[in-house]
Amino acid sequence: MSLILVTNDDGIDSDGLLRLVRAAKEFGEVWVVAPDGQRSASSHSINIRNSMDIYPHAYPEEGVKAFTCSGTPGDCVRVGGLFVMPEKPALVLSGINFGYNSATDIQYSGTCGAAFEAAFQGWHAIALSEQAVECHEVTDRYLPELLRELIDTPLEYGRIHNVNFPGCLLSECNGVLRNLTVSRSEFYTDAYKEVEKLPNGGVRVAVDGQYSEQAEEGSDMYALIHKYVSVSVVNNVGITE
Repeated sequence: MSLILVTNDDGIDSDGLLRLVRAAKEFGEVWVVAPDGQRSASSHSINIRNSMDIYPHAYPEEGVKAFTCSGTPGDCVRVGGLFVMPEKPALVLSGINFGYNSATDIQYSGTCGAAFEAAFQGWHAIALSEQAVECHEVTDRYLPELLRELIDTPLEYGRIHNVNFPGCLLSECNGVLRNLTVSRSEFYTDAYKEVEKLPNGGVRVAVDGQYSEQAEEGSDMYALIHKYVSVSVVNNVGITE
């Protein structure tokens, strides 16, 4: 049976991770190596000067071997596939992230960063994200069939499948759009605001994003705005068309 490594950037106790693990069990032997806490927006960073702590974790799904890692999502993939597991994984799944990882936000995403690390190692990788907080109807409907489809769709070196489920009811979802481009837009146009004056002339600032729904037709962001499941292939650094 093929070995599957599942990770995320929201931490090992994430509900999205658990739902992905349960879906993944249909396709192979599942191992979990996930951060011991929240690691959102950690991108493709890894630890090279600091040691990391790995602990066995009592995971609430029978037959799944699970471990926490004090590092980043990228570290989880490296440590999982190169140290923890008895052999390298045939497939790496990253998610299910809370919040979209589409358009220009992909470059900041720890979810996608973990998938990119898997692709860098030469392992088939799929990143999955959703906007829903409590209602997972769309994800539950399309996740099994998309996993079956994408697992059997190998990619060239350095590329990942990136799947985003819209935050709407299943009755409102318009289906799945595939082979989408990565939008150059963003859901939140970033700016910064001052939140506190500090001693010695310092100032404390925080991100102050302004929501936007301007996206190119045929892009991942456009699909999500119009309540489609978005499926795209994304290139790693150094990979060109």
